[in-house]
Amino acid sequence: MTPILVNHSDAEICQLLCQELTAAGYVVSLTEEKPAAVDFDKILQPTLLISEWNPQDSSWNSSEWQARKANPAGPFIFHVGLTPPGVSAQYTTALNCGVDDVLTTPINLEELQARVWAGIRVLKLRQELWEQRQLLETELSEAEAYVRSLLPDDLTEKIPITARFIPSRLLGGDCYDYYWLDPDYLAIYLLDVSGHGLGSALLSTSVLNVLRSQSLPNVNFYRPEKVLDALNETFQMNDQNEKYFTIWYGVYNRANRQLLYASAGHPPAVLVTTHVNQTQTIEPLKTSGLPVGMLPDTKYRWQRCHIPASSRLYLFSDGVYEIQQSDSSIMGLDDFIDILAQHTADKDIDEILHQVSARTQSRTFSDDLSLLEVSLE
Repeated sequence: MTPILVNHSDAEICQLLCQELTAAGYVVSLTEEKPAAVDFDKILQPTLLISEWNPQDSSWNSSEWQARKANPAGPFIFHVGLTPPGVSAQYTTALNCGVDDVLTTPINLEELQARVWAGIRVLKLRQELWEQRQLLETELSEAEAYVRSLLPDDLTEKIPITARFIPSRLLGGDCYDYYWLDPDYLAIYLLDVSGHGLGSALLSTSVLNVLRSQSLPNVNFYRPEKVLDALNETFQMNDQNEKYFTIWYGVYNRANRQLLYASAGHPPAVLVTTHVNQTQTIEPLKTSGLPVGMLPDTKYRWQRCHIPASSRLYLFSDGVYEIQQSDSSIMGLDDFIDILAQHTADKDIDEILHQVSARTQSRTFSDDLSLLEVSLE
């Protein structure tokens, strides 16, 4: 049962409250401490507080009391403020000071019972909401761990690949993979499902499993445009709760250093080549095409690219650059490409994310982001 804590400078009012509420079956306690000084953390459960409230008392305006009332991690407090006649006109002031309801003295006992019952109901609803939120966050955390477990480890042999996946607070739909189709051909892709939440994550992992198992029927997985055609036929948004996804898919032949690629509404991969004279060439790699799932008759195109020595290929989702910067402007793709151009091969991929994070207002990302660095030396 929700405990009730009573505090008032008038002993008769305290006695009346204790008698009436105890008779009604509530667990009532008296405290001589002003509510702002009470250690509610020791109570460890939602508490209904009935206390004297005076707008002239500066303790109600303390930032500490405001923070205690607003703290979602602490025990919930529903505060009924008792005021002399006429003071209730300052109801707005009382609310701003953390009072949840106001009751004037002398106390109307029927009104007291109604206000207490309503306050306890609010506390119960807040507690249930908090418990549901904790359960949801646990489930989302488990879902994120599952998605992360499906992502491949960094490659260290033949062609080194380093990848980073940073989920936002909301579970999203980023996913990527890379694997050898045969000893010379490496398939690599990155996709981003629209929206957030479990539905987006489920679709992204479904696509990953289909591609990893190569279970698309009659598809040549060495041909990027054929893969995207088959994905578009299989994952129409009408059958996926109106969700679609963007994707960049490439196949690299390490024997002749040829890269075949196709994209579907996804940010371009960026090829950074450092020449002998230390100059750099930046080449965005992208083909035209709607995101997968939007229209059933979409056909995708492929392109071929020769990869010079001393090159690095970057794949990423738009969450890495569509961020609000410290000056409130939105960072764009060109700004992110500038960061990639300044990145040198001797630095870790985390330095790129550090440069991006340094530009943000919150130093956190509002969307999932994925970043892959493929070393094509």
